[in-house]
Amino acid sequence: MGKTIKIDACNLACPAPILKVSKNMPNLSDGDIMEVQATDPGFESDIRAWSERTDNQLLDIKKDGRVLTARIEKGKAPKAAEVEKAAKVKTKKKKVLVVLSGDLDKVMASLIIANGAVSMGYPVSMFFTFWGLNVLRKPEYVPVEKTPMEQMFGLMMPRGAGALKLSKMNMGGLGTLMMKQVMKGHNVLSVEELLKEAMENGVKLVACQMTMDIMGIKKEELLDEVEIGGVASMLSDAEESNVNFFFS
Repeated sequence: MGKTIKIDACNLACPAPILKVSKNMPNLSDGDIMEVQATDPGFESDIRAWSERTDNQLLDIKKDGRVLTARIEKGKAPKAAEVEKAAKVKTKKKKVLVVLSGDLDKVMASLIIANGAVSMGYPVSMFFTFWGLNVLRKPEYVPVEKTPMEQMFGLMMPRGAGALKLSKMNMGGLGTLMMKQVMKGHNVLSVEELLKEAMENGVKLVACQMTMDIMGIKKEELLDEVEIGGVASMLSDAEESNVNFFFS
């Protein structure tokens, strides 16, 4: 019999419970059991899908009021599933997300999907272009040499994930502020926190070089974890992917 560890993911909104499971599972050995409690209504379907895709066995899941309790045994996928998986290609296909938008709600959706995919063991690549580049900007001012036009672009655009606005009902910033307060009240990770999770979990972040030139964004202004690439980089990843999302 292996050991059992307990994980408290109560009052956390998607994708935080699955991220917590994914982060703690490497600390277990095959045969160990993770007991997870969560209150997110979507956790039941999420943990079933996560267990299946990561070759771990969901022993059972019970509900007591709002609390869902799932027990997962590491490295003990059912025999039938093992036979089925052995017949498939072992390499997990990439997931590619192209982020054209710089709107808070659309960027948030892209990062939730990216974090969910990487937590299930899939390689994830995010290609940021045009207004999406602002997500990758450092929040602080970075002194770099720019033309007057590039300086104007820089002043008019949001600097970093924390400065993004809603695509609808922004209401001069009031709507965005209200949305952030509601998210905080429901323990939903902010865009900044989701971006940090993505970087820590190994999501590949690529900034479009051509768009950087057009908008006057310099490499020094971007987060250190960001790679610079072009359309060939994106298409190369897309060719290895079986899922491509476009956020515009």
